[in-house]
Amino acid sequence: MEPLSLQAGEKSNRRRSQRVLLSVPVVVSAPGGDKQLPSEDTRTLVVNAHGALVLLRMKVTVGQMLTLKNAKTEEEVSCRVVYSSQNLTGKSEVGVEFIKPAPNFWRIAFPPDDWSQKSADAKRISPQPGQTESPSQKK
Repeated sequence: MEPLSLQAGEKSNRRRSQRVLLSVPVVVSAPGGDKQLPSEDTRTLVVNAHGALVLLRMKVTVGQMLTLKNAKTEEEVSCRVVYSSQNLTGKSEVGVEFIKPAPNFWRIAFPPDDWSQKSADAKRISPQPGQTESPSQKK
């Protein structure tokens, strides 16, 4: 199992969209046949424009269909399990991918594809209106 930091950062150049470490309350539901839908309240660990990584007690399998509900907006999307690995807490880190594109599901603006936290722009502090230099440049 790869550390979360490796999943979220170093692999991002192979992803369709930037990953963002973001904790959003969600409800994950799994079809249960004639039974009531089993569901679990949890939070995201990582999100991107195409899905998320969540921690679940619920047992799921790769390829399984789930419903993800954003607890803040009440919006629901269908998704598929694309990754599952049990961690030390007994829960599983579960990667889900949206079935249909839902770029606004998380209600955040994702960084552009060419953004890097190592770029000079990521560390520069922009001057406030009326300032000619950033606070870190003042002596």
